[in-house]
Amino acid sequence: MGTYLDPAFRDRVIEELHLNEQRFVAPSLGLDVARVLAHALRARRIELQWAGAILALWAAGAALTRGLLLIFALPGLLIVLAGWGRARGAPRWRLPASLLRCAGGLLSAGLLFLVLRAAFTGHPIRVWQAWAVLVTLALVGVCERARRDQLARALTGSLSREAFPDAAADPAERGGGPRFQRLKDQIRLEQHSPLVMYHEARPFCGAGEARDTWVLAVELKPDDLKKEQRPLSNRAILDSIRPRLEQLRLPAEHAERAGLTVRDRLRRLEIDECVFLPAEGERSRAEAPFHPEAVAEHCARAVEEGGEKRRHFLRIRVGGWEEELVVTVFVRVHTQGRMLVLEIAPHVLLPVREDFKEAPHSLQRNTPVGRAAEAALHVPGSVLMSLYLMGRAVMYVLRMLTGGYAQALPDGPALSVRELGSAPDGSQFQTMDVSRYLKSIQDRVANGVRAALADFGYQTGEFVQQINNISNGGVHIGRVEGSTFAVGEHASASTTAGGPVPREDTGAREGTGRQEGSVLQKGSEPQEGRGSDDHE
Repeated sequence: MGTYLDPAFRDRVIEELHLNEQRFVAPSLGLDVARVLAHALRARRIELQWAGAILALWAAGAALTRGLLLIFALPGLLIVLAGWGRARGAPRWRLPASLLRCAGGLLSAGLLFLVLRAAFTGHPIRVWQAWAVLVTLALVGVCERARRDQLARALTGSLSREAFPDAAADPAERGGGPRFQRLKDQIRLEQHSPLVMYHEARPFCGAGEARDTWVLAVELKPDDLKKEQRPLSNRAILDSIRPRLEQLRLPAEHAERAGLTVRDRLRRLEIDECVFLPAEGERSRAEAPFHPEAVAEHCARAVEEGGEKRRHFLRIRVGGWEEELVVTVFVRVHTQGRMLVLEIAPHVLLPVREDFKEAPHSLQRNTPVGRAAEAALHVPGSVLMSLYLMGRAVMYVLRMLTGGYAQALPDGPALSVRELGSAPDGSQFQTMDVSRYLKSIQDRVANGVRAALADFGYQTGEFVQQINNISNGGVHIGRVEGSTFAVGEHASASTTAGGPVPREDTGAREGTGRQEGSVLQKGSEPQEGRGSDDHE
């Protein structure tokens, strides 16, 4: 719905998905990006059709009145500038925008009064000229009202709850031109694929806001109480994690015995494996290895290699609040050099912007008189806005014809449509749900890793200690000798040669063991080395 309500959002969607066809689409969780693009193109076509009609009326009226109609473009300029200032959102623009809007409204009212008086008195302009101005302005107002009514019908028609599931009957799907028809199949192939083609600077584009990334490392020490130790692989650990995550789908036993309905979103927990590949190095977007056989091969090879560029993740997803709140946790494990490294990267997609959800109501909430008055307010600035829309359309066509995007080398996604339309924050209930989902998933992941260590004959004490420190909001330090460190907000530390090391706690809890080679980073991304991986 945002494509009909917010022109800036619509333009960015079209630029990302339609103009820059060399870019892979970001993973789309909970929506069909191809339909978003279809409606963005449809909304632009509607806007351009009405902009052309309004410009034709202004041109005809200006010619008929010998240019007198164009005096209404001056208050229109003030109103357009006021709208631009309000769109900036900065507090310093609010007062100037309000003053410009008031000045534009007063000037429009004054000019309209003079024209109405001339229509009956013939002074200061001729009667027929005055009536030509009034009729033209009235027709422009009718066009403005009809444009908004058409947008409202689109929102309550093909985008209504009843009609939206039937994509085949959506008129937006049938339009868009040959370029869209070619791109929509490619978008639908990429958006839900377990293969993610990423840009190096934005690897998790589409997953939402990152939340408290864990990077935990422990040494694989044989358990003296076990008779033997078996080689521990990345696949074995993931296979230990997965069934414990699947148990989150089960309802409480007493509810199941009582036949009660359980609506917990964890019942629809989605678990799959995905492979991240850099877009750099691909010859063309169409040749990217999205077919199932190639994806399966990449997955099988990436799970054990621990590479930098090609990365394998166990992906756990929960969609709540009618798929508006999406929690995704990416889990990656390494067992290199008798070390176990666990990476957990949670991401949260916040709900859709409130004004997008309220779009059908905002376009239909006035009475007929109120809607007519609203259309009248847009009449003075309609000629400038129409010129702006037509100019942008011409520039877009020129960019499409001269940019060479179809022949450009493939690139990773620059933005996510779903992230672009997200609200800055969620409600308190939604925040509570995010915390519950993340804690449940992270607990099951930790239990799965601990069980794998025990089953294969390795000690679990150090791993459990680090998990406990994470759960308590602390940082575990395995061993520090001859060093000074500080953790916590606004903390600082320094070391004087030959002096004692201070033992002051600066706000975080520290482990007291002397396990060597254990490292924990919380709230930071994994540090990548420099080099390349063969992901062919």
